[in-house]
Amino acid sequence: MDKVRIEAIETQAVIGVYEFEHQAAQPLILDLELSTDFSRAFVSDDLHDALDYDAITQRVRAFCEASRYQLLEALAGGIITALLNHYPVDKVAITIRKPKALSGALATVWCERTREQMTEKR
Repeated sequence: MDKVRIEAIETQAVIGVYEFEHQAAQPLILDLELSTDFSRAFVSDDLHDALDYDAITQRVRAFCEASRYQLLEALAGGIITALLNHYPVDKVAITIRKPKALSGALATVWCERTREQMTEKR
């Protein structure tokens, strides 16, 4: 299985359990790992046979900025679902960091799901 990693995507979202967190968007930093098969791209050298990193990054940013979740875990699930629905990937792993969530520490969530796992949960 081949993988694409897109690291340190800077975005923002209105996210949090506490009322004060709902007042304004907060910064988030995301890493993605997308598993797929690049056999066709090896031969064709055509973007249509690969993953468009820019389009993926823009989709993830737009998703985060439009979202309203309480939990980073729920946001991760939403992003994974969106990516599986729009791209020919078999597995998505995501790390979400919320730099301002804790004083003196960094809140991070890491989730990984296959297409099969996400289909089973519906």
